[in-house]
Amino acid sequence: MRFHAFAINLIFVSTVAEIESAISSLPVKDAWSVAGWLRDYLDAKWDKEMDEDIAAGRLDPLWEKAKADIAAGRVKP
Repeated sequence: MRFHAFAINLIFVSTVAEIESAISSLPVKDAWSVAGWLRDYLDAKWDKEMDEDIAAGRLDPLWEKAKADIAAGRVKP
């Protein structure tokens, strides 16, 4: 089964257990393709979330604390 066909078939599975079962039935090469796709997908989701948090100022307190720690000499190079 090609990865594209597998991805289309995922439309018909709706639970984690069904997805796991579908993946476990794949040849190893295709399972690695799924793993690569999932890694890229999760990386993109993480990047988007971080960008949104930065834009909303949610990380500003952490940045201010880091700057204060650096200024106070509490950070080692």
